[in-house]
Amino acid sequence: MEEIKPELSGAGLRIGIVRSRFNEGVGAAMLEACRKRLEELKVAAVAVVSVPGALEAPLALQRLANTEKYDALIALGAVIRGETYHFEIVANESASGLMQVQLDSGIPVANGILTTDTEGQAQKRAAEKGRDCAEVAVEMANLGKNILKRHK
Repeated sequence: MEEIKPELSGAGLRIGIVRSRFNEGVGAAMLEACRKRLEELKVAAVAVVSVPGALEAPLALQRLANTEKYDALIALGAVIRGETYHFEIVANESASGLMQVQLDSGIPVANGILTTDTEGQAQKRAAEKGRDCAEVAVEMANLGKNILKRHK
């Protein structure tokens, strides 16, 4: 039985990041942790774009995917519950959009859009989620390349 093992080497990989500016402090902390981890993994090139909020992230990711210059993409941001139903709409639709981008393009998208009840919860999770997304993007980019290599 053949097994393709996870690989966290970023050598030669190009990663695109889309960061939501809404809940700025959380997004900035996520981006800092993500960039640091991508650097540790020796990712060759990283491009960062920002968008107003989580609902705008899928379109920016789709545009980046359409350039065919990225091996993986990362979405970073935070949707924090308020007093209205708007939280559910933004959380669900942004996640659906991210999934659609990766399935339509074949380029992995690491979902780092936090959905929390409070800003404190988001701040507490921000750095860890940023690091996790860096690792997910690198692992999935390598998985895709390894699958293609083995099945040519």
